Amino acid sequence: MQTTVKSEVQFDGVGLHSGEAVRMIVTPASAEQGIWFRRTDLPQGDVLIPARWDSVIVSPLCTKIVTDDGVSVSTIEHVMAALAGCGVHNAIIDINGSEVPILDGSSAGFVRGLMRAGVRRLASPIRAIEVLRPVMIEQGDGYARLDPATSLQINFEIDFDDAAIGHQQKTLNMANGAFVRELCDSRTFCRQADVDAMRANGLARGGTVENAVVVDGATVLTPGGLRHDDEAVRHKMLDALGDLFTAGAPILGRYTGYKAGHAMTNGLLRALFADPTAFRMVVCDTSMAARLPGVGVHHGDLIAVA
Repeated sequence: MQTTVKSEVQFDGVGLHSGEAVRMIVTPASAEQGIWFRRTDLPQGDVLIPARWDSVIVSPLCTKIVTDDGVSVSTIEHVMAALAGCGVHNAIIDINGSEVPILDGSSAGFVRGLMRAGVRRLASPIRAIEVLRPVMIEQGDGYARLDPATSLQINFEIDFDDAAIGHQQKTLNMANGAFVRELCDSRTFCRQADVDAMRANGLARGGTVENAVVVDGATVLTPGGLRHDDEAVRHKMLDALGDLFTAGAPILGRYTGYKAGHAMTNGLLRALFADPTAFRMVVCDTSMAARLPGVGVHHGDLIAVA
């Protein structure tokens, strides 16, 4: 069955790029509603924004959604990943600013909050997007691809010159709480030179070594170092899950990303939905539903990241 949160859950923090203090409250929603953001700081106009692929605009640093009136919310990918990974299909997210709070740079805080609130089943079946044939887009020497599969699987590969990151590759089946156990505590990462460049351009105002893994060559500047030896590729997988959830329903397919990012994953969804022979909507039976991200998640999965 479809789900929503049992009760409101509040998150306070700052925007990574804006540096502004922001309060975000995830509230229950009805079946078939999906995930929507609502700008509570704006007095009038179109303040509801669907967290959907066709509301996403190209942004190299984050996933940003915008209405036709120009009302936007950016950096939605970490909370979207948490919603997907906890199996929450419907929610209204009230936010009093233009950017989701970065918290510690991962999805762990969002996951803890959602699991405290609990998940409520709704009287409507889960619909999923089944990938029927391969779809791929390329950009430079990177690519993103979707292939048929019986569950959501993510395979990601990155290659950076900085020795602290280097070449990393990981594959996970996202069923049975894998996101919570394996990915949700992996933080966003960047090079110190990139931080300096972003700040020179008015970005990363809320970024610190407390909410991102910052590297300089072979050195990890963030206190405490890495949470995982391959934290960087795990975070890219986290981002991919959040971006894929803007499809509007869980995906049954294998996602492969090589040097991919937010814009490329959104382009992949646009390519998928532009070809009606590449996918179909299915009503999940018990067997299908059991393979979706978030099904079977329990508090024990949070032990490693509590």
